[in-house]
Amino acid sequence: MGILEGKSILVTGVTHKTSIAYQVAKIAQEEGATVVISNFGRAMSLTQRVAKSLDPVPALIELNVADDEHLARLPELLRANGLEKVDGIVHSIAYANPETALGGGFLTTPWPDVANALQVSAYSLASLTMACKPLFSDDVSVVGLTFDGRITWPTYDWMGVAKAALESTSRYLARYLGPEGVRCNIIAAGPLDTIAKKAIPGSTTFNDTWGDRAPLGWDTTDAVPTAKGVVALLSDWFPKTTGEMIHVDGGVHSTGG
Repeated sequence: MGILEGKSILVTGVTHKTSIAYQVAKIAQEEGATVVISNFGRAMSLTQRVAKSLDPVPALIELNVADDEHLARLPELLRANGLEKVDGIVHSIAYANPETALGGGFLTTPWPDVANALQVSAYSLASLTMACKPLFSDDVSVVGLTFDGRITWPTYDWMGVAKAALESTSRYLARYLGPEGVRCNIIAAGPLDTIAKKAIPGSTTFNDTWGDRAPLGWDTTDAVPTAKGVVALLSDWFPKTTGEMIHVDGGVHSTGG
């Protein structure tokens, strides 16, 4: 039996085989979970293609976390696609306008673009969790993904602010939902060569940093270590861990210059 045997998991943000979410879905299935994946809009076609390489092919639902109607219908949609209960949620969602909110223009980013980044990348952790709440089992794990928002990164700009807000949102969810048996944690990953990373101007500099400083080394093409961290948190092996941020970054967070 796998460590997720009998669990039902919603994995958002599956776009490509290089994505963390794809590897989470794959490993979660291997560990016994029933998985439903989501995306929306034009990205749905990408997700449909990549889902065919998973075994079994998971149900795919359309979910825009910035759309109140999508969130309101989510429990019904999950039931219709085989999830009578929810034991875990993987929040792998983030967006900031690369032309204004990333790439060094921090001081001149207009508020609408900041607000959009905060809603999609941070507030959605709370709105998604609460949308799924009617289907929660007695033991639920919510896991989000960040790129360590405690410090500043070159070119990351308002996405860094949004990730800091995501991390704080997870802690508050842990505080308020803990009495109901819900654990909320964050995985802080090192840089990975995903579609999302490629949209960040100058993001290749992150690879140089990790190449120089990761005590355990770091492969920017391998999302499996990060995905395993997510799956571990989804399992029952962290029954009293909540409000935590766990680094899967080869150890860079622990090193100086």
